[in-house]
Amino acid sequence: MRVVVAEDQFLLRDGLVRLLTAYEFEIAAAVDTAPGLLEALLKHRPDVAIVDVRLPPTFTDDGLRVAIRARREVRGLPVLVLSQYVEQLYARELLADGAGGVGYLLKDRVFNDDQFVDAVRSVASGGTVMDSEVVAKLLGRRSRDEPLARLSARERDVLELMAEGRSNSAIAQRLFVTEKAVSKHSTSIFTKLDLAPSDDDNRRVLAVLAYLNG
Repeated sequence: MRVVVAEDQFLLRDGLVRLLTAYEFEIAAAVDTAPGLLEALLKHRPDVAIVDVRLPPTFTDDGLRVAIRARREVRGLPVLVLSQYVEQLYARELLADGAGGVGYLLKDRVFNDDQFVDAVRSVASGGTVMDSEVVAKLLGRRSRDEPLARLSARERDVLELMAEGRSNSAIAQRLFVTEKAVSKHSTSIFTKLDLAPSDDDNRRVLAVLAYLNG
């Protein structure tokens, strides 16, 4: 699996390269600027890009902007964003095309190698991986809006885990309820949010996040 890594801090960039190489990923390019990232993405068209939001030259949202531009030119290019901050705008823009193959992780909440590598592989295969704090922020953004406000407390718990990309089975284990109960809550959530039910986990996540993003 070919990967492009974009991170301006040398030690973190080198660490990512070493980690991914150890798990038998092929590093197509490792860059430290937004222009370098764009060139690498369009040249190599990797299986997945791991992108820091804040890259030179401005250290604002250069990395994300390049990733979004590249996804327009290479439809569905998988992108896993790493950030130190929960930025709703970043998450909304990344999810806007509804193509899947996206992730948003907070750097200080990646706790082990397996967790990170699983996220990379999930995004590369077209999945959606969102940090729980990002999801909570998106939920909070519309916490007083209708019809989201009509959800019960348990339905909101299920929705948050659903938006993280968890299956009904995983949600059931996390909430200590039966899978049948989760399915029932999911049906109620989709009904209240006017979303078409789906058994496809990624389509389900994208549908929920599309609603949350307005």
